[in-house]
Amino acid sequence: MSTLIPATIVTGFLGSGKTTLLKRVLNEAHGSRIAVIENEFGEENIDSDILVREEGEQIVQMSNGCICCTIRDDLRATLADLALKRRKGEIAFDRVIIETTGIADPGPVAQTFFMDDEVASQYMLDAILTLVDAVHAEQQLDTRQEARRQVGFADQIFISKADLVSKDALAALQHRLAHMNPRAKQSVVHFGEVPLAQVLDLKGFNLNAKLDIDPDFLKADDHDHHDHDHHDHDHHEHGAHCNHPHHHHHDDDVKSFVYRTDKAFDPAKLEDFLGAIVQVYGPRMLRYKGVLNMQGIDRKVVFQGVHQLMGSDLAAPWGPQEQRQSKMVFIGIDLPRDILEQGLQQCLIS
Repeated sequence: MSTLIPATIVTGFLGSGKTTLLKRVLNEAHGSRIAVIENEFGEENIDSDILVREEGEQIVQMSNGCICCTIRDDLRATLADLALKRRKGEIAFDRVIIETTGIADPGPVAQTFFMDDEVASQYMLDAILTLVDAVHAEQQLDTRQEARRQVGFADQIFISKADLVSKDALAALQHRLAHMNPRAKQSVVHFGEVPLAQVLDLKGFNLNAKLDIDPDFLKADDHDHHDHDHHDHDHHEHGAHCNHPHHHHHDDDVKSFVYRTDKAFDPAKLEDFLGAIVQVYGPRMLRYKGVLNMQGIDRKVVFQGVHQLMGSDLAAPWGPQEQRQSKMVFIGIDLPRDILEQGLQQCLIS
C-alpha cells in the first residue's frame, strides 16, 4: 500500500500572517515538495506577488519544487485531482498545506479527510495550525465566533505581532487561548516566520502517536509542567478565574474541560454514551481527545474526534508501575459539562 500524503490545514484571522508563512513555504529551499492549496476567496491572495499564472491554469509549479493551486469547486475535487496527477507522474509533491480563508471554520475542511473515502484513501490529516494576531486577537475573539472556533480546532497556535503588544497583554491572550484549548501548543512567532519543523509532521490527528503534540497531557497536575503557568486551568470552573486580573471581561463560548478518573471504564457503556453525545452535541464539539483505561484491555486506548467523527485505537501497554488513569479533554462551544461528566461517571466500573 502506498504511503498516505500528509496534509496540514493553516487557518487564522485576517492579517495574522498566514500568507507570510505560505510564501516562505513556497519560496524556501527546504527540500520538501509541498503542494499549497489556497482557498480562492482568500482576502490576501498569494498569487499576485509571487505567482505568474496562465489564465485558467489551476496548478502552478514553483522553482523550488513546490506547487500552488487554488480550490476551484471544492476541496475534495481539488485533492482528488492533485492525487491523480501525482499518480500519473504529471506533478510531484510529498505533502499538502491547505490555507483556509480568514473567516473559515476549519471543521468541514478537517472532516473532508475522514468522510470522503477517496480522500481518506490517499491523504492523512496531520494537524491544524491557527495563526493569531496578538494586536487584534482580543477584539476578534470577543466578536467573531469563527475566530474562537479556529482556536478550538488548533493542534498548534502561532501568535504573531506579539512585539506590538505589552507583555501583560500577551500573557492575558495566552491565558485566554489556553483556557479555550489546553491541548494546542502555543508559540510566539515573528512576522509569521515559523521553522518548518513546527509546521509539518506534528501528528495532531495521529491516534497512535504518544500524544506528542501535548506531552504533558497525562500528567496528574499540569500546572507545574509548562513554560507558562496558565496551561491547564481546565479542571476549574471558569468562574474561579474571575479574580484573575486578565480574565474578568470575557466568558468565551469556546471552552475546554478535562475529565480524569482512576477507575476503569466499561467499554460497551462508554461507547454507547460517547456515540449518543456525539449525535446530540457533535456540531458544537470542536476537538476531543483522550487516553483511556478500559476494563479488560491491558493497553491504553486513545480516542479523538472532530465534530461527529470519532475514532479510537489501541496504544502502548500500561506499564507495570504505571497508574492507570483515564484523561479526556473536550473542546467545544457551550458544551454541557455537567451532562458529560455525569454520563462519564455512569460508564465507570464501580
